[in-house]
Amino acid sequence: MAPKTDRRTQHSEESRRRILQAAAEISAERGYDGTSVALVTKRSGLPASSVYWHFGSKDELLAEVVEHSYRQWLPRKARWAPPEPGTDRVAYLRDALRQAGASFADQPEFMRLGLMLLLERRAEEPAARVRFKRIRAEMLDAMSEWWEAMLPEEVNASHPHLPRMLAQLNMAAADGLYMMSVGDPEEIDMNGLQELLALALDAVADRIARQVYGEE
Repeated sequence: MAPKTDRRTQHSEESRRRILQAAAEISAERGYDGTSVALVTKRSGLPASSVYWHFGSKDELLAEVVEHSYRQWLPRKARWAPPEPGTDRVAYLRDALRQAGASFADQPEFMRLGLMLLLERRAEEPAARVRFKRIRAEMLDAMSEWWEAMLPEEVNASHPHLPRMLAQLNMAAADGLYMMSVGDPEEIDMNGLQELLALALDAVADRIARQVYGEE
């Protein structure tokens, strides 16, 4: 027989999971403002006291929805890890962007809720918006470091902000492609668009490198 403390821990973790799932579903249907503790308790079948015990407030609950969704989504896409020697830049970009595009089909909650919150202005910034901005900063840092490793030293020296700008361009395009995939998924060729994006990013980097080396 499992100790009582183990059973209590498992019960607590299951309650937390049910609350997160209910909040994710409701926020996808109704947005941030349309999500309430009352709706979460009704959907999860758990009392409001459980919601407040685990998360403290609706705002912190939705911040955890963003974080949990992101951590679930992350393993399904290519990591912007430091490249191995000899890595083909455009081939890596194609693969990474194609995986990211495929993951949009799941419409991850952190993207849906996070982008909605980015477009809003409030007197007090919601914790979920703060969490989403931190996640984006984490993603930008990883992409920037990858680009810095993939660009020649001379290019990084003459254009120190280029890795960050290429990462920002990639993220801006990804935001737009995600919105298109949500709005009218049947009308877009996601793989084709990600292929064009990979070629465009590589071409920008190559063009600036040629300028640095005096080839243009």
